[in-house]
Amino acid sequence: MAVSSPELKAFLIDTPFFGGLSDTSLDLLIAMLAERRFEMGAVVVVEGEPGRSMYIVQSGELVVSKLGDSGCAIDINRLGPGDFFGEMTLIGVQNRSATLVADSPLVLYELTARNLYTYYKTDIYAYAMVMQNINRELCRRLRRADDRFAELADAARGAMTRTRLHPGR
Repeated sequence: MAVSSPELKAFLIDTPFFGGLSDTSLDLLIAMLAERRFEMGAVVVVEGEPGRSMYIVQSGELVVSKLGDSGCAIDINRLGPGDFFGEMTLIGVQNRSATLVADSPLVLYELTARNLYTYYKTDIYAYAMVMQNINRELCRRLRRADDRFAELADAARGAMTRTRLHPGR
């Protein structure tokens, strides 16, 4: 179901995904969104499955996990209001990179690949702004992941040094 309301528009203006869009371009994009609701515990997307849409979180929280080599799910992130996900499957045209599960009741807004293509054909400037916003967020996420890898590598190096200096501990 397509949605539109002044409250939704005000919320979306404050999310990184919609930054820099004109009022007309924003209204066009909002008209393409479909509201999706999920109960706590619902699996929203599954790692490895094909994806044809992305989502903006209006309310609720999700746990993002990936399967480890042992087959166990490893929680890697949490998403909440204003966050978006699923954009990688639209940009990279690859399967879902993670599983997302509702950690509380959710209200999401879905934008399909087909609607994003329609947006491209209708308003190329606004489409370019949306893609730039997505890329900025992907860069922020990559930077956070780099920082986390560096922290983990530093901690592992410190543990190895302590073990070499104090064998048997």
